[in-house]
Amino acid sequence: MISSPDFRKPPVLVRGLAKRFPGPDGKLFAALEDINFEMKTRALASLTGPDGAGKTTLLRLICGILSPDEGEVEVFGMRPDTENPEFVSLLGFMPQRFGLYEDLSVYENAEIFGALAGIAGRALESRFSELLTLTGLAGFEKRPAGKLSGGMKQKLGLACALLAEPKLLILDEPTVGVDPLSRRELARIVAEMRRRTGMSALISTAYLEEAEAADDVVLLADGRVIAQDAPKAIRARAAGRTFRATAINPDDATRTARTLMRRVAAVDPASPVLDAVPRGDAIEVLFVRAPASTDAAREALEALLAAPSMNERIEPPAPQGDRAPTLAVAKRVPRLEDAYAALTFTSGQNLTSTERATAAYGEAALLHSGGNEDPVIRADHIAKRFGGFTAVSDTSFTVAKGEIFGLLGPNGAGKTTTFRMLCGLLPPTEGDIAVAGADLRHAKSEARARVGYVAQKFSLYERLTTRQNLVYFGECYGVYGRRLDEAVDRLAREGSLMKHLSRRTAELPLGAKRELAMACALVHSPSILFLDEATSGADVAARRTFWRRIVSLAEAGTTVVVTTHFMEEAEYCDRFLIQDAGKVLVLGAPREVRRAVDADSIEEAFVRIVERNRANRRSPKEAEA
Repeated sequence: MISSPDFRKPPVLVRGLAKRFPGPDGKLFAALEDINFEMKTRALASLTGPDGAGKTTLLRLICGILSPDEGEVEVFGMRPDTENPEFVSLLGFMPQRFGLYEDLSVYENAEIFGALAGIAGRALESRFSELLTLTGLAGFEKRPAGKLSGGMKQKLGLACALLAEPKLLILDEPTVGVDPLSRRELARIVAEMRRRTGMSALISTAYLEEAEAADDVVLLADGRVIAQDAPKAIRARAAGRTFRATAINPDDATRTARTLMRRVAAVDPASPVLDAVPRGDAIEVLFVRAPASTDAAREALEALLAAPSMNERIEPPAPQGDRAPTLAVAKRVPRLEDAYAALTFTSGQNLTSTERATAAYGEAALLHSGGNEDPVIRADHIAKRFGGFTAVSDTSFTVAKGEIFGLLGPNGAGKTTTFRMLCGLLPPTEGDIAVAGADLRHAKSEARARVGYVAQKFSLYERLTTRQNLVYFGECYGVYGRRLDEAVDRLAREGSLMKHLSRRTAELPLGAKRELAMACALVHSPSILFLDEATSGADVAARRTFWRRIVSLAEAGTTVVVTTHFMEEAEYCDRFLIQDAGKVLVLGAPREVRRAVDADSIEEAFVRIVERNRANRRSPKEAEA
């Protein structure tokens, strides 16, 4: 093994790599097993997969932070060695939780990371000034890092990682919890630095749409590589199986989307559809096997919509003369998400008894927002100020029973503050909030008794067992005795928690922890459910299962309020609002919001609305610049 880099060799070469760790039960588990891949020079490679797939472990092995149990890693022909200055100088590494010093200013952070990279004085000033301009942080040099928004912190972390102009840039999930505008900005910065310096970049992400822009994609699942190739080649694995279905009657669009998403093979193994997700005015469908024709695809989908029972055999309806079709169906180009689903989804594997009961065909009528009932949530001219800073300004809206209502906005927009006020965790500076008929200023405990809450970061007690967590949260919400025992057993049976009831929460797999967090929020049968970034880091299958359950809860009358940075998830909402700089920019149904700005997707609508608002806020001189 050479002690100096050889730039004729691949930026990263991995052979037979394995890494194991002791689990909470003392037994070894394989975080990575038999990993092999080669990264091309000057390429942008994406390491893609859900939480727990092994992405962070692999990146740490490449950086030399961890040592492999089996196999080997080379970086430009060198063995990773954090004690070798030549190896360290090759890398710019930004871990998932970048260690900014939040009490220090932006420039003081640069001085520390510059010193670690051997850059100081005028060289640091010149280099960092250039990076601040590139990242849009110019003018913020004196601001404490802790007072930056989430997106700005990520940009500062990236600027610090780029100070030494590395030959290989490694970013570990830099866009987790970051809004679409900031994600685009980070991608632009990396692309510009690659153009200027010719560096290679390896970036891990849970966002499959981000991986589409890479030269090569490595798909990981359960510590193994399930595919590695150019995005186009991986997408080809779903060729002939992807279609776009649109309800001919626009009034049927929501019902059609919600019906098809719950009649997939994960719920009913007899279904010909492997995945179905609403996008724009249509629903994108992935079939288990390629239909013989577009007409055959349409007939199969219409049969699914017409089936009265999920236990009834699904067959195309018999010809009925000139019977008018209810769907317009067309072929579409596969997405990387389709290929991932084709590689990882299996029929019936994700089915829970809740889904079997609530996804029964035709069992529930949609509870439309804006009905005759009084709203269950009312925010009336609420505002929140922290000292001289206004986080939320004069915001009003209502949420109806059984409605799925979304709060969207870029980092620092005020949506988290709004969310916390709705939950009763923060009092408004001005205005009034009523939740479940109770005024949060005067009857906070009464409102909280009717609310369930799932935080972005698990608030579970890892030393307690699954059952003990459920009992604890039940008692916190005033549920005791036989009623609590019945609730715990019901929630365990409805999902996959029954086999985990006696296990300490620390020992649970990630998917079971997510399910337990949801069960703890539902143990007292709340009438309102608050979900804060509940799908962050989850894989595609877990997110689909999650939303099937949310739709079923809403149709049964539970009101759901969500925040998310997955913009396509806003399509599941009946209505949502977009905030920026503490103000509501738009509020409406997904179709209304998209059409207001002539956008095909919620993400594109989001970007246009926020950018237009920011342009209007700038002075004429700034706008011209």
